Amino acid sequence: MNFKKELERALEGEGFWTIVTFKTPHGPGTTLEKLVEAVEEIGWRATFKANWWTADIPYGLIRIDLRRGDRERILLGRWILGEECVLLGIENLPLMEGRDEFFRLVDGITSTLIHDPVIRTMREQY
Repeated sequence: MNFKKELERALEGEGFWTIVTFKTPHGPGTTLEKLVEAVEEIGWRATFKANWWTADIPYGLIRIDLRRGDRERILLGRWILGEECVLLGIENLPLMEGRDEFFRLVDGITSTLIHDPVIRTMREQY
């Protein structure tokens, strides 16, 4: 990730949630690992990580719970496929506002998946 400095400044800022929006040339798994590497290189430790994405539309969401000393943060990475890694924006949100944004983003991805006929059929069977 070529925006470690911006990420470092944002993680030092106010708020419990940091939301970073970026383009990436990598798939979901590699994008998650590269974001984890970036935050670990600036001194944070990932205590939890998860990744949601859609197959038909090339975008996704990463959640990384972070700890450094006695500080905790949650990093949300909103990504879309692109030709290169490009930062589009970073913002910090307070606890409840960040939580609501997280649920909204996950719901947006999973609601897209519900329209997929294979997934819809699987859900009806179980």
